[in-house]
Amino acid sequence: MIKSDTEREISQAIIRFEKEYMGRGPLQAKVFIIEDMVLVRLKNVLTPAELKLSETETSDRGRHLIKEVRQELIEKARPLLDKVIKDITGIEVVSLHTDISSKTGERIIVFTLQEEPRFAASS
Repeated sequence: MIKSDTEREISQAIIRFEKEYMGRGPLQAKVFIIEDMVLVRLKNVLTPAELKLSETETSDRGRHLIKEVRQELIEKARPLLDKVIKDITGIEVVSLHTDISSKTGERIIVFTLQEEPRFAASS
């Protein structure tokens, strides 16, 4: 297993998840494996309706609602996401942490793994 290939595979899987489960894929995704963590950075994940909601005059309430709904959706999908990461890395996920910016549409997801993945030296 090569680190860059694993990061690319996770990126593709998360993009598929966002499209199929959340209804809209990100315009850009980047994955970093750092020790026993998988850091996923997704750009422009908000739907057009969420963007409108975040721009309303009562935008604090709109932004709060977006974060709340997105958090609930991720919690419901947690078993699916854990399985995706385990299938790719071969390592159990210990925890998942996430946040989304309702201003920029950027989402960060951090998976902590049971152990650090071992990678072959890249050529």
